[in-house]
Amino acid sequence: MTLALVFLAGVTAPAAAPVRLERSLDAMGTTYTVAVYGGDRYALDATIEEAFEEVRRLDEVMSNYREDSEWSRINRLAAREPVPVSQETFDLLGRCLDFSRASEGSFDITVGPLMRVWGFYKGTGHVPHRAEIRDAMARVGWQNIQLDGRNRTVRFLRAGLNIDPGGIGKGYAVDRMAGILKKGGVSSGIISAGRSSIYAIGVPPSEPRGWRVAIPDPRDRRKDAFEVFLKNESMSTSGSSEKFFVAGGTTYSHIMNPRTGFPAQGMLMVSVVSPQTLDSEAWTKPFFIMGRDWTAQHRPREFRVFLCEDRSEIACVSLP
Repeated sequence: MTLALVFLAGVTAPAAAPVRLERSLDAMGTTYTVAVYGGDRYALDATIEEAFEEVRRLDEVMSNYREDSEWSRINRLAAREPVPVSQETFDLLGRCLDFSRASEGSFDITVGPLMRVWGFYKGTGHVPHRAEIRDAMARVGWQNIQLDGRNRTVRFLRAGLNIDPGGIGKGYAVDRMAGILKKGGVSSGIISAGRSSIYAIGVPPSEPRGWRVAIPDPRDRRKDAFEVFLKNESMSTSGSSEKFFVAGGTTYSHIMNPRTGFPAQGMLMVSVVSPQTLDSEAWTKPFFIMGRDWTAQHRPREFRVFLCEDRSEIACVSLP
């Protein structure tokens, strides 16, 4: 009996299965979904709600559909006078200009007039007249955004310029959410924004490789082109099948080349894995626009890039 008691005293009781909690929020023109694992359902719920509150705050700051947002105020006034802005907005605009320089102008937050003239904002895609494209191009150009660090102001050097957070807003929001979840003690979870940007915290139960994400074949979505495991990193995807129209036998995607005024051609899908979602979301567009060879030469070393080119025989490759 004594031996049995000693043996039982040394046995560790089975650990309770972790609680899984999933919540969604519609904001900033997309759906944010959070799935987390932990030991306390109420603590997890409170932390998720704090992350969602941050997304609501960012919507009030960055939305182009809210007249009282900081970005809307910049768009109204910056062509006439320097506009004082918050440190957060100033820093984020600075990152956008860095992306534009590094991508040779293929990333451009002023691309809105081109998106509008091609009909992608209202879902009425059509090929515009050359004169319409020239007029839109006259109102596009990241070089015309002037940031004054001393006074923390933004000024537009060209009338008609308009900044749009569509290329970076979701990624920035996901990073902010991830920071809040981690600070709240979440060590296992995944955040998605409209299925195009993802951030993985830690690993899920029973899968030490990380969070499995399947990247579908852009020409046959019943098949997977790639299988990726994420651990404390992000992945963003851009593809020609998200928004497009066909005219004259040519498919025009919503991924606009701001250097030419035309939708990008030659690529079907690009996925980028990087430490931060702001980076992965921003870089999918330049890699899509500039193509495989440019991407292989210019991608940051810590990035993994998966791309499928538009050829007669589809060519899907990874750039680890």
